[in-house]
Amino acid sequence: MKIGIVGCGFVGATIAYAILFRKAATEIVLIDKNEKRARAEAADISHATPFSHAVNIFAGDYNDLKGAGMVIIAAGVNQKPGETRLQLLGRNEAILRQIMPAILENAPDALILMTTNPVDVMTHLAAKMAEKLGYNGNLIFGSGTTLDTARFRSLLSSKLGVAPQHVHGYVIGEHGDSEVLTWSIVDIGGLPLQDFVKAQRITFTDQDKAWIDENVRKAAYAIIEGKGATYYGIGAAVANIVDVIAHDQKAILTICKPMPEVQGIADVTLSMPHLIHGKKRMMPLPLKLDKQECQLLKKSASIIKQFLDDFKQS
Repeated sequence: MKIGIVGCGFVGATIAYAILFRKAATEIVLIDKNEKRARAEAADISHATPFSHAVNIFAGDYNDLKGAGMVIIAAGVNQKPGETRLQLLGRNEAILRQIMPAILENAPDALILMTTNPVDVMTHLAAKMAEKLGYNGNLIFGSGTTLDTARFRSLLSSKLGVAPQHVHGYVIGEHGDSEVLTWSIVDIGGLPLQDFVKAQRITFTDQDKAWIDENVRKAAYAIIEGKGATYYGIGAAVANIVDVIAHDQKAILTICKPMPEVQGIADVTLSMPHLIHGKKRMMPLPLKLDKQECQLLKKSASIIKQFLDDFKQS
C-alpha cells in the first residue's frame, strides 16, 4: 500500500521509519513545507531499507499522493509557553485548512489518519472540512488513544508479570487528561483482573491502580519535560495501525472517529475500540462499563464537545 505522510518533523519522520520496519508499505512519500527537510528525511530513512525490505521512499508534493491508500497528517505546531489549547487549536486548524484541499483532491479515496494534537478535535474538524468540500468524511480517523492503551497494557503487564500481549484493557475518551482507563473490563489471558491476581497470589492494591492511572495519563508530560517531544511511541502506534489496515488483520484498536452520540453527548469525536476490517470498515464496539466509567466517559465527551463549541465561537 502506498502511504503519504504530510509533515516531516519528529513525529512524521518517526512514523515513516516505523512503517518501514513493520513492512507495512510498498511506497512512502514525504511532504513538508520545508522541502529540504523532507528530502533529507527521505534519504536518511531510505538508507535503512537494506535492513528491512525494499520500499520506495521519496520526498514529493501533493500530486504524488495519487494512488495512496492512506495519508497520514503529522503537520502541526507545538504549544508555546503561555499559549492556551484553544490558541494552539487555532494555529493547527489554520494549517489543516491549507493542506486538506490538496490531500482530498489528489487522494479522494484514501483513508486519512490524523495524528496532530489535540487529535480528537483535529480529527473532528478534518472530517467536517472534508464533508463541506464534498468528500467522504467517514474516511477520516485519528490515532486517538492507541498509544495510551499500549501504555496501560505495558504498565499492567510489568506489575502483573505477564507479557503485554496477554493483557486486555482499553483507554477511551479524550486523548488527554480526561481519558478513561477501563479497569472494570480488564482481563489477563481471559481471566478478569481480580481473578488473575487472586490465582497468582499477587498483591495489587488501589494504590497500584492509582499509580498506573497517573503514569498513563501523564506519560507525555514527563517525556516532554525530559526530551522536549514524544515521537517513538506514537510512531510505533501509527505504524501498527497502518500494518493492520494494509494486511487486513481485523484488529481492535482505540482509534478516534466522529460519533453520532456518546453517553448522551451528540456529534463528538473521541476514542473507542473499533474493529478495523480493511480500508473501508471501522466498527465501534460497545463496552460493558461500570457506572463510574460511564460517568467519566460522559465527562470526557462533554469536555471535547465544549472545546469544539468554544472554538466555533472564537
